[in-house]
Amino acid sequence: MESLIEQVTSWFAEHPYAATAAASLALAMAAYLSDLLGARRIVALIRRVAASSEVAWDDIMARHRVFTRLAHLIPAAVIYYGIRAVPGLGAGVRTFVGSLAAASMVAVCVMAVAAALTAANDIYRSYPISRERPIKGYIQVAQIVVYLLGGVLVLATLLQRSPLLLLSGFGAMTAVLLLVFRDTILSFVASIQIATNDMLRVGDWIEMPNYGADGDIVDVALHTVKVQNWDKTITTIPTHRFISESFKNWRGMSQTGGRRIKRSVYIDTSSIRFLTEEEVERFKRFALLKGYVTEKSRELRETNARLTDEERADVNARRLTNIGTFRAYLRNYLGTHPRLRRDMTLLVRQLPPGAHGLPIEIYTFTNVTEWNAYEEIQADIFDHVFAIIAEFGLRVFQNPGSADVQALAGGEIGASAGSTG
Repeated sequence: MESLIEQVTSWFAEHPYAATAAASLALAMAAYLSDLLGARRIVALIRRVAASSEVAWDDIMARHRVFTRLAHLIPAAVIYYGIRAVPGLGAGVRTFVGSLAAASMVAVCVMAVAAALTAANDIYRSYPISRERPIKGYIQVAQIVVYLLGGVLVLATLLQRSPLLLLSGFGAMTAVLLLVFRDTILSFVASIQIATNDMLRVGDWIEMPNYGADGDIVDVALHTVKVQNWDKTITTIPTHRFISESFKNWRGMSQTGGRRIKRSVYIDTSSIRFLTEEEVERFKRFALLKGYVTEKSRELRETNARLTDEERADVNARRLTNIGTFRAYLRNYLGTHPRLRRDMTLLVRQLPPGAHGLPIEIYTFTNVTEWNAYEEIQADIFDHVFAIIAEFGLRVFQNPGSADVQALAGGEIGASAGSTG
């Protein structure tokens, strides 16, 4: 064995280029084996430990390949320190290969830090506060800074120059950088204002008509906010637009636990009239109207009693109307409805009459905010309104339909035929 080693050594001494090639090949094999056997085994061990642990943060770090990227430091370090032992290499080659290995180690560290920041955001999102205070925008800014600094360090390592010297040269590029990163700067400032003023959260229902957005926020990032519309499409809006343009956030509705109903029924004004005495007595049998009709009748009798004999004509007397009684019925009906909020605004009001009749608007709040339940409550209320309105001698206004036109035309034809006969 000793003689074999002496022969190999003497042969390499006589052939220095072969010795250099063999040493370089051995260094490359050592780097490969360190990555294959060392780094991968270590990463596999770390993943098994993370999977068996009770905490979740190590699983998230492993999922984002933080440990895998750090493991690539081992082969780079083998080349960085092993290149010095390769015989026959010039100082320039050693310096160049060492610089490449050092630059690769810096790049690996940068990628590992960026992955760790992404993992930190996922860890933070596992806590309830993340819905109120998202940090994804800040994470992305930190990643941009890490990549910029990493690029400077890689360039300084390859050029064998001080990083401070390169950074000082960037001072003259400030205007260019501001122009290039204009949207990033605007988005970063907007993210700070959004977080400080609590303007947006993941899960908020927002409306932004300028961008056709109407749905829930699913992601708040540095540059964009993603909104899943009710038709399941995704609208992407620049973050800084939420500072410069208006939008509606429905979070207050969800937090108060009441959702507004604001809808009108249009009354045909030709059906509005005074009530007869028989109708007044009939309405006293309505449980929701008994108190109103009794009190209102007493008030009207007292007022009419002050009229003189000459003034006691129907035209001068105050009388109950079917529209006023209908409004009172709706107020009492809504006031006793089990699915409406009694501690929030409840109105039954007249709006200005127009070409479609007299609008009677219901303005109230349900005690649920879920969309399906809200629509059911609103539909039930107006089902009852349309069904009960005929009891008051009122008609709902409706534009003439084709059947109305046909019936009218048929009547005119019949009348003309009768007159001809």
